[in-house]
Amino acid sequence: MDLVHNLAIGFATAAQPANLLYAFFGCLLGTLIGVLPGLGPLATIAMLLPITYALPPDAALIMLAGIYYGAQYGGSTTAIVVNLPGESSSVVTTIDGYQMAKQGRAGVALATAAIGSFFAGCVATLALAALAGPLTATALLFGPKEFFALMILGLILASVLSSGPFIEGIGMVVLGMLLSLVGTDLNSGSQRFAFGIPQLFDGLDFVPLAMGIFGFAEIVKNLEQDDKLSLVTQKITNLFPTRDDFRRMVPAMLRGTALGTLLGVLPGGGAVLSSFASYTLEKKLSRHPEQFGKGAIEGVAGPESANNASAQTSFIPLLTLGVPSNVVMALMVGAMNIHNIHPGPEVMTKNPTLFWGLIVSMWVGNLMLLILNLPLVGLWVKLLTIPYRYLFPAIMVFCSIGVYSINSGTFEVYEAAMFCVFGYVLIKLQLPAAPLLLGLVLGPAIEENFRRAMVLSRGDVTVLLTSPLSASLLAAAAIAILLIMLPTIRARREEALQE
Repeated sequence: MDLVHNLAIGFATAAQPANLLYAFFGCLLGTLIGVLPGLGPLATIAMLLPITYALPPDAALIMLAGIYYGAQYGGSTTAIVVNLPGESSSVVTTIDGYQMAKQGRAGVALATAAIGSFFAGCVATLALAALAGPLTATALLFGPKEFFALMILGLILASVLSSGPFIEGIGMVVLGMLLSLVGTDLNSGSQRFAFGIPQLFDGLDFVPLAMGIFGFAEIVKNLEQDDKLSLVTQKITNLFPTRDDFRRMVPAMLRGTALGTLLGVLPGGGAVLSSFASYTLEKKLSRHPEQFGKGAIEGVAGPESANNASAQTSFIPLLTLGVPSNVVMALMVGAMNIHNIHPGPEVMTKNPTLFWGLIVSMWVGNLMLLILNLPLVGLWVKLLTIPYRYLFPAIMVFCSIGVYSINSGTFEVYEAAMFCVFGYVLIKLQLPAAPLLLGLVLGPAIEENFRRAMVLSRGDVTVLLTSPLSASLLAAAAIAILLIMLPTIRARREEALQE
């Protein structure tokens, strides 16, 4: 009954006209940036953070969440019609989706992606609602040492699952944590790495940093790419799959939904990992694996269901434990901090209307996306003909105004420009920026909980191992490091033996 009561609270919040409008705007914008290659939800959410200052907390989070899972829908359109993923999680969809389009079945492929995404989104939202209560109750039992161990495990797993070598990932996490130290130490009152600059006394502003690294730097990178796209020339018709299509796609949708729901909860998992894992699973389970890569409908249904389910369940650790599972969730932490809301178990107890309103808005948003994506597919395809060089000046001006409006000063604009250069350097060096943002977001919480644990234990570091839960979490982090390092150790050992 508690769940029904909480969902009723959520429906009352999500059904408010203003929140419905922001949910629609988020879903529409998410679909748009998912369709247009090169933008993506990460850059878009980073660039829209300044707007959230002027919005109520529930409207801001509902809009940003809509952008995130809306982009998962939109990315499939470009992947199928153009053979170019509009969103990184739709990379796998290009393999069979584009082949279906070349065979004149683009409409069926687009409908399969939309139906799979809708089904997975609804199931994942139910999972989020069902798991929220038990996980929040568990999190309320956590003390400083348990939260410290949990966040360390989250950062380690994010580094392990990030693109690129583990050492690079953990190095970027450490750099992010070092950046989080900039500003005034709340305990001693001393300045740390502020270099006498008054604007840095309160620390690095999250919005210019995120916008510079993930927004402006991404725009500069996209300007280097060719505008020319090869669209499928056939007219897109016959959106409804056949009975045989349904027979093949439904099991793939169910497996993809289950896999995405599970992987979305894991730190560092995310929609990209879920879609790749789903495609691999479908190919292994198929009686005709040779059809994959030639237009197999399972290769569209499974990954698209998985990436959308993962996008929804990635909110579970953020809202219940306060640990962002991926870099987009780290941006959501920034949006919550703007409104003085601290992610974790207190969100559910102190802001139930926000918590349950956000969950219910995801179901409403999935329904909106189903309506937006199928009837308007022709419009989304036409948008692909707009050269990127015509879009970026408006985006840059809009974002610069947003950064300036934070404190009505130019320092934040210079700060965003500096981090744009830094982000572009990271792109050129092929270093992952996502772990850096996770380290920046979790750094203050890790420091605060570690200090509390040390105060309570009078400086005894071994207290982190006295609690069975914190010891288990730290052991899991150590095992994760060991598992990722073992192949490297074995390879070097074999080289040494051969010499």
